[in-house]
Amino acid sequence: MKTLKFEHHLAELIREGKKTSTWRLYDDKDLSVNDEVELLDKVDPAKPETWQRIGVARIDSVIQKRLGDIEPDEFDRQEQFSSQKQMLETYQHYYGPQVNAGAAVKIIHFTLESEVGRSSDTVDDKSTYITELKLYADGGSRGNPGPSASGYVLMQNDGTVLVKKSLYLGVTTNNQAEYQALKLGLEEAARMHVRRVQVFMDSLLVVNQMRGTFKIKNRDLWPIHTAITELLPQFEQVTFTHVPRELNKLADDAVNEALDNALKH
Repeated sequence: MKTLKFEHHLAELIREGKKTSTWRLYDDKDLSVNDEVELLDKVDPAKPETWQRIGVARIDSVIQKRLGDIEPDEFDRQEQFSSQKQMLETYQHYYGPQVNAGAAVKIIHFTLESEVGRSSDTVDDKSTYITELKLYADGGSRGNPGPSASGYVLMQNDGTVLVKKSLYLGVTTNNQAEYQALKLGLEEAARMHVRRVQVFMDSLLVVNQMRGTFKIKNRDLWPIHTAITELLPQFEQVTFTHVPRELNKLADDAVNEALDNALKH
């Protein structure tokens, strides 16, 4: 699920129902109408471990304009810009001095559908009551780089498998496929509103990089590592454990099933 992060004072306005829009430059998430997004409260922006989940919102409208084309009477009261100069200075503070009047901004309006601690009337999902799961994730490449797939399994502590999924990725590397499996599994756990996740992988590289023990020397892995790191504040706790391949068989099977199905066509 895509995420939108807010400063704490803005997150409080969302919780109070006083803020239902946000202006975003450089929309790398490619947000559009009807997308469901996770809203995060950056309690202390410098400490991701303090970030809290506000809830899930649905995007109602997306309007894109150049900053210089926005008239003063269009300044949303929720953004609280008193002038175009203040608006530019604010975005230069967040995005850098390269921001000018020609920069494109998306004005995104959303409706908060469910909040942490509240049950949405439209949600009837037993997974809401599951607080802790085990995530087994694996990725494989036949050729490295070559045809690749990711697979993951979410199970309860008693071994009951709740989710087993795989995805063919096309041509990529083994390490990228391993990381994709982790990302996909954590996104699924977040959709299930799980609070604590125990991750098990047979990739010592990924486990130690997520723990911070190994540095990430391959720049191609930086973007997905960052994307996974941004998912972590949605949980109370995520642990990473290395296991031998024979203890990761379900996820490995899912990878091979996806590769076999893709390559036989």
